[in-house]
Amino acid sequence: MDLQITNYNNRFQIKGTLNKLNLKTFNAHFSNIFDKLDDILLDIESVESIDRAGVMALARLHNESITKSKRLSIIGLGCKELYDHFKTQENTTVAA
Repeated sequence: MDLQITNYNNRFQIKGTLNKLNLKTFNAHFSNIFDKLDDILLDIESVESIDRAGVMALARLHNESITKSKRLSIIGLGCKELYDHFKTQENTTVAA
């Protein structure tokens, strides 16, 4: 399934796959999003799969929210790859 992004009241629902092939769509949709909005909710419940490039895109969005003092919430179980990435980062941070 291709990537689909829908929006209603600052809630963005991501459906399909988030990978290197459709990263341009994701980046275009969220380019400068924090210049327009102070608070966004990203629902990844319907993400079927995500590769390393997709995880890094979400991480960049997260970092942008921090640097601009905006609020980004990511909800939904999504896919295992995303949780594995952040769990690994969390363990690295705790161990350091």
